[in-house]
Amino acid sequence: QVQLAESGGGLVQAGGSLRLSCAASGNIFTIIAMGWYRQGPGKQRELVAAITSGGSTSYADSVKGRFTISRDNAKNTVYLQMNSLKPEDTAVYYCNVDLWTVVHSRHNAWGQGTQVTVSS
Repeated sequence: QVQLAESGGGLVQAGGSLRLSCAASGNIFTIIAMGWYRQGPGKQRELVAAITSGGSTSYADSVKGRFTISRDNAKNTVYLQMNSLKPEDTAVYYCNVDLWTVVHSRHNAWGQGTQVTVSS
């Protein structure tokens, strides 16, 4: 089994910053990619940012220049630094990890979600 532990959500005023963390643990052989998704009220879940094992990153157009994704391979942890937050960033943010387990099977895991609320 693989477990994801998320932290860092909360309430912040527009223009403020938050940093999300997600630590993966369990039967992990190697992590292929890690990412953050979000689901706002009445909206579909969308990809916010992703990072590969080699450090390549991708971002949704709506967050480019404001959010930064990074990872600590030694700790199997991914971070999302969110700056210049806007009310439209309000959502539940989910960590996602794509990995190979120790028995060499491909696995995709989701975190439980952390609420980010940006007040105007």
